[in-house]
Amino acid sequence: MVGQDREPPPVGIDVAVPSVARMYDYYLGGKDNYAVDREASEELLKVVPSTKELAVNNRRFLQRVVRLLASEYGIRQFIDHGSGLPTQDNVHQVAQRVDPASRVVYIDNDPIVLAHGRALLEENDGTAVIQADMRRTDDILAHPEVKRLIDFDQPVAALFVSVMHCIPDSDDPAALVRRVAERLVPGSYLVVCQLVSEDKATRDFVTRFMDESTHGNWGRVRQAHEVERFFDGLEILEPGLVEVSTWRPDSDLGPKQATQEWIEFGGLARKP
Repeated sequence: MVGQDREPPPVGIDVAVPSVARMYDYYLGGKDNYAVDREASEELLKVVPSTKELAVNNRRFLQRVVRLLASEYGIRQFIDHGSGLPTQDNVHQVAQRVDPASRVVYIDNDPIVLAHGRALLEENDGTAVIQADMRRTDDILAHPEVKRLIDFDQPVAALFVSVMHCIPDSDDPAALVRRVAERLVPGSYLVVCQLVSEDKATRDFVTRFMDESTHGNWGRVRQAHEVERFFDGLEILEPGLVEVSTWRPDSDLGPKQATQEWIEFGGLARKP
């Protein structure tokens, strides 16, 4: 066993099955994970040893892109699909530092995200966490908290950061992005990235391992050209679609992936 659980899980949380959100939390050095998550994370590191650095770089990408959207493009509304567990410098904290009136809706289907997220945000009227399947676009956009916080007559930033690999091909992840984009006004933005590998053995192992570990709560590690399809009909902004640590970096001091068996790949696009 890796580490020890600090406290009992919230009521209704299944700690017998690894959670993608809690594994990500573990890689980021968080405390909202359990033995089953840590054990799965360590097993994954044996085959893809760059995963921790990848997770940190992905989180920093999210912070950079939100800061840019708020400070340079004037975006004040964010919908974060598959947001994961709260950690340092969450979307609302980055955006509200630029403008305290910024509004953020977090969406995740993991009940532990709802439990911890609501506790964090209970005194922040401009932010909400809803437990929902991000594939159910109509249900999400009709949710009372989304209606309270998001004005769809104004530009919105829709975030799909390190989450599309959780969507299986049978649910058509490109169509999911397209459905959301269709509901946004021109001048809105979409941020999309996911795990990719050009090595078939890596793709097959990780996809199989995560699918089995999470009892089917997984999609597929893809190739870069497949992720490019998610941006059809959108204006991709500079520097294009890249490994996310190279997307407008603040400096060259971020953690480096010692190996490149897989990467987080994506970028920022504008709805014309």
